[in-house]
Amino acid sequence: MSTTETPQRPRKSKLHESFVPELVYFEPGALDYPKGQQIYRWVEEQGIPLRMTTSHNRITNLPGEGELEQYKIAKRTLVVGVRKTLKFDQSKPSAEYAIPIATGCMGHCHYCYLQTTLGAKPYIRVYVNTNEIMDAARDYIEERKPEITRFEAACTSDPVGLEPITGSLRELIEFMAQQEHGRLRFVTKFHHVDSLLDARHNGHTRIRFSVNSAYVIKHFEPATSRFEQRIEAAAKVAHAGYPLGFIIAPIIWYDGWEEGYGELIAKLAEALPEEATHGLTFELIQHRFTKTAKNVIDRRYPKTKLEMDIEKRKYKWGRWGQGKYVYPDEKADALRMFLSERIFEHFPQAEIDYFT
Repeated sequence: MSTTETPQRPRKSKLHESFVPELVYFEPGALDYPKGQQIYRWVEEQGIPLRMTTSHNRITNLPGEGELEQYKIAKRTLVVGVRKTLKFDQSKPSAEYAIPIATGCMGHCHYCYLQTTLGAKPYIRVYVNTNEIMDAARDYIEERKPEITRFEAACTSDPVGLEPITGSLRELIEFMAQQEHGRLRFVTKFHHVDSLLDARHNGHTRIRFSVNSAYVIKHFEPATSRFEQRIEAAAKVAHAGYPLGFIIAPIIWYDGWEEGYGELIAKLAEALPEEATHGLTFELIQHRFTKTAKNVIDRRYPKTKLEMDIEKRKYKWGRWGQGKYVYPDEKADALRMFLSERIFEHFPQAEIDYFT
């Protein structure tokens, strides 16, 4: 086991390949679980430098000069550990609860709320005690019976991008297939779904793909799968019988947004097979940011074209007294109406779960 190797400068992701970290840490207890041992063997086979740490909170010596370079290296760093807190956070409006199987993401979306919620710890964490996590989910389901309890698996990460390493999504899918009153949901910008296609899901898992206009994907979503790859993956999961959905987020007001989002919906309609449109859902989320997020994004992506002019925004109070800057009502209403009309024009049987 190596403890001294320094990773090379993070290589640019090839979008047809799955995520391979440059450096891996193991926390205490991770190797006491079969999944931890499985990941350890994979890391050794890949020849990736690995280190032991007493806690992810003590990872302070990542290589790189300056915050920007350290941030890029952290996004290529994987921490394998045990999820100790089994109290699930609420996840409105997507689901009742967030089910924690990973934290952090390998994507470089400029606008992502993980920029601030993860703060100085942008490395990626995966949890090996999935059986304990599923036991906790079962308890939440029992508490709410006979109501259906939905769990969102992508609140703090993009688990599809990590599935080739962990296999955790497949475990959750097959667990939830057996729960009469439980449902699983997750959203992704990645196309690595092949290992999920033959999972026993019983229609209890809805897979959603995050999509956007060509302008937004080009300028603000580096290191994610291309739009065409996401749609191809969406067709695959629909063919495998999964309920399908799309999240259009963040919806961004820019010169030409009507043409861009109109083209997006038309492309979806053109590319999706008929079976993919049955029971289709959409979730619409306008761009928002906090002052803290603006400061972090400006440092980490100094050349970003992302508009974050507070003077052009409306302040909206959120949970726990935390507020965000959203579009003023006139713009928000225009975005909502335009997208809703285009969606129902091309997908008359679809449901729009919410606009926020």
